[in-house]
Order: sequence, then C-alpha cells, then structure tokens
Amino acid sequence: MRLSERIGQWIRNQVEAAGAAGILIGLSGGIDSAVVAILGRRAMGDQVFALLMPCHSLIEDERDALLVAQTFGIRSQRVDLSPVYEAFLQQLPDGGEMCRANLKPRLRMTTLYYFANKLNYLVAGTGNKSERLMGYFTKYGDGGADLFPLGDLTKAQVRELAEELEVPARIINRPPSAGLWDGQTDEEEMNISYEDLDKIIVSLERREVSGLPKARISYVKGMIARSGHKRGMPPVFHLKSV
Repeated sequence: MRLSERIGQWIRNQVEAAGAAGILIGLSGGIDSAVVAILGRRAMGDQVFALLMPCHSLIEDERDALLVAQTFGIRSQRVDLSPVYEAFLQQLPDGGEMCRANLKPRLRMTTLYYFANKLNYLVAGTGNKSERLMGYFTKYGDGGADLFPLGDLTKAQVRELAEELEVPARIINRPPSAGLWDGQTDEEEMNISYEDLDKIIVSLERREVSGLPKARISYVKGMIARSGHKRGMPPVFHLKSV
C-alpha cells in the first residue's frame, strides 16, 4: 500500500473513532497544507472543507491556496481575518513583531475550530516532523489541531508525497514560509536548511551521526529538547505525587 493510501486510511480511522463527519483544513498556499488537503480529499471525498484565512497575507499565498482548492475540487471558504487582527491589536499593548506574528495563527486556529464545531469536523493540522521537532510552530496556533497526517514525515518526505499527489509545481518549488511577514522563510527562522535538518533527524533516530557536524547536531538536539513543551499536553500536578 502506498504511503498516501496508508495516511488516507489513518485519516478515515481518526474521523470514525471521533464520531466526526469530516475534516477541516486551513489552506495557506504552502506545500504542507496542499498535501494534507489533497490527502483529505482522497480519504473523505466531499467531507473535507478548506478555509482560506488571509491576515495581511501575501497575494501569492491566497492565489496558491485557491489553486489547490479549485484543482482538486475541495470545498472552500474565504474568511478575511485582517480586520479582526487589527481590532485585536488595538486592545493590546505593543509586544513586538513576534507577538504580532504569533497572533495570526492563533486567530486562524480559533476560526478553524468555529467551523469544526459547526460542521462536526476534525481539524487536520499541517505540520511535518521536521518543523514539529524543532518547535517551529505556534503553540495553540498552527500547533492546535485534532490530527497531524504529516506529523511523522520529514520535509523531504512531504516533497516526495507532493510530487506523487501532483501538487502544482509552483507550490512545491516556493521557498517554505510561514508567511508571518514579508520575506520571511522557514529556513532563516530555524537557522538551518531543511536538507541538513532532515539528515540530522534521520541520523539521530538511527543513532548513526558519524560524519555530521557536531555543532549542527548539538543545535538540533537542543531545539528538540527546548520545544518539548509545545508538542505535549500541559503537565498536570497530581496530589498523589507529594
């Protein structure tokens, strides 16, 4: 069975186990969300719904998100979060660029769950293994979802899957970006290329790190350790522990 079919079966199982009616995806215009949307369409047919949620976003982001929805026959709706974002900021003290940037995915998460509640759908996250291990996502933003179909796939594996699923080439070839601000790229933010990151992740899992730069390995291991709180449920104090 192909990987795409295995993931599709897993998606169906997750939806059935939750007693849900389908899945909901935030389409960003990037490769990860495109792959999840197409896998969802194959797995659930018409019971998949995509939201395009521009928030002072680049024009090409929305253009490519719409291309995926139209090309693969995915039901979609546009919700412009820019006015909400602006109104929210007016009620908050200035916190700097990163605070403003992280507000966007948290507004998108809120919107996704509004529609998920309305439709009785599960929210499908679009994060891949490389980004999740590095903590390169917004906690309770794009990290807030009910299932992660790509959560155990490196960026290289996502690219291979994208080619198999015939994701439009211009989406596959775009420099990966969270679209947090103009000119922002994932690799710049993480301070490592996906190629190097994937090699290190695979090598660490196999416990075969000889020949790789020790400084880079140490950097990745440190990022994985420090971001652990973002991948798990909040710790709970237990009375029996004292």
